[in-house]
Amino acid sequence: MSNESHVSDVAFIRALAELLNENDLTELSVKREYGQDDTLNVRVSRRGETVTTQVSPPPAPAAPEPAQTAGAAAAPLGEDPASHPGAVTSPMVGSVYMQAEPGAPSFVSVGQHVTEGDTLLIIEAMKTMNHIPAPRGGIVTRILVEDGAAVEYGAPLMIIE
Repeated sequence: MSNESHVSDVAFIRALAELLNENDLTELSVKREYGQDDTLNVRVSRRGETVTTQVSPPPAPAAPEPAQTAGAAAAPLGEDPASHPGAVTSPMVGSVYMQAEPGAPSFVSVGQHVTEGDTLLIIEAMKTMNHIPAPRGGIVTRILVEDGAAVEYGAPLMIIE
């Protein structure tokens, strides 16, 4: 599969996710055939925020590395990160991006000092890129979301202490 078709597949999957949200659907499944042995099966489900993609041949590109987390051992089991006094929560529903563009360095990393107003990440909502500023200064101790993940309103994004 060419890089161009991969880019169009990503746009197609995002459009399906938007369709799911706009029409208040719980699940959407589509099969796209490019040729005799080249298909794209996509299932987007609201339950558990599951997104399943199956490409035959060639295999789908590897998923991005998970976001770094620190201090996970310090958090008691069952503790809701949103209740942490240093939690930064999502002001909207959308997709999280940890850097300005693919390949660019992340806006923040665990252990980094931030000042009030620094961009922490971007949330894409309805094709608009919204820079999320630090509500206060401090040290980023935990990043609770992965790049490209869908977030809901009020979902904890990171902890700044």
